[in-house]
Amino acid sequence: MESWLESANGHPEFPVQNLPFGVFRPRGGPPRCGVAIGDCVLDLAVLEEDGLVDAGGPRPVFAQASLNGFMALGPAAWARVRERLTDLMARCGAPDISSSAMARRRTLHDSADVELLMPVRIRGYTDFNAARQHAYNAGRILRGENDALPKNWLHLPIAYNGRASTVVVSGTPIRRPWGQRLRESGDLPEYAPSALLDFELELGALVGTATSLGSPVSVAEAEELIFGYVLLNDWSARDIQAWESRPLGPFQGKAFGTTISPWIVPSAALSQARVAAPPRDHELLSYLAETRPMHLDVCLKAEIVPAGSDAGAIVTQTNSRHLYYSIPQMIAHHTSGGCSLDVGDLIGTGTISGPEPQSWASLFELTHGGSVPLQIATEDRTFLEDGDSVRLRGHAQVGEYRIGFGSCDGRILPALGS
Repeated sequence: MESWLESANGHPEFPVQNLPFGVFRPRGGPPRCGVAIGDCVLDLAVLEEDGLVDAGGPRPVFAQASLNGFMALGPAAWARVRERLTDLMARCGAPDISSSAMARRRTLHDSADVELLMPVRIRGYTDFNAARQHAYNAGRILRGENDALPKNWLHLPIAYNGRASTVVVSGTPIRRPWGQRLRESGDLPEYAPSALLDFELELGALVGTATSLGSPVSVAEAEELIFGYVLLNDWSARDIQAWESRPLGPFQGKAFGTTISPWIVPSAALSQARVAAPPRDHELLSYLAETRPMHLDVCLKAEIVPAGSDAGAIVTQTNSRHLYYSIPQMIAHHTSGGCSLDVGDLIGTGTISGPEPQSWASLFELTHGGSVPLQIATEDRTFLEDGDSVRLRGHAQVGEYRIGFGSCDGRILPALGS
């Protein structure tokens, strides 16, 4: 299937098979919902106003600064709108836009001329630790080989609840945090800017259907709750995190910032990118049973651009198929004790490290806890320095076309007062 919009055909991220949702501000206009296609952004608010798209709700949902209203309409509305947009943009589809120069001017914006905004009001944020290699690597560095992987890890997807208030969209600078960290010369802490600032390469899933308090959902039901997926960088202050984590886990070492990509790739766009779970050491309990392949085959990479440089280096390349637990399993476990989920909840996979060193997806792992510097362009890094930028990219290869996620970028600002 091709589009009458030529830039969409063969586009490396946004062909007509993708149609990811987001929120943007056109030049001189208010925020509204849109869809990325080729080198353009399709204006859903104008399409809705002109009667070309109907989400089926009691009131308009696209002339808003978030997608929450549309998401809350549920899977039938998501499918109906996606089918209509495909019909409008396909080469042999409805001629409503393609045949009218005025309609094209009203509904299509050049991507370079718009500002991409936070696509969703994040209601809650939970970050899992679902890649076995990352869990093992981190445990080995912190606790030694014999205690690297906790006994419970092979039986349940472990997670912590993060801060929804500090989830930001790609391009938002990240301020180096202050916090308690252990002094190098002793057992007492000091209050200082983090010296061990890191990135984590992850996927995120946006919950589009709320669940009821006290009512667990199955893995199959959990899959139907997912509106779509984003790239996610859960920035980490390793020195603050190491001092605070026992006994209750991360807090200030994670709470200062989480970056997501602005485009939400619909679950339907990744339906042909699903793969089977990896071999497991133990049979999982029945409430985590998968009824079909639910893992995703998404290629991921992270690039670091050192401060003051225009040239960076790709420091890791990995794939979401390395996750031990699928995102539907994470959601099912999240609700298994009766916890309810809201429209706009964000589920992070945790760092997606693969089996080879070049696929380890954080500096903590790549530098063996900071003991082995990593060469980036002409500079060495153990952890991020002020002015460094991290760029995450990802795509699923489906036949001859790519389903891309857009950018997930952030630059480190100096700590306040430093």
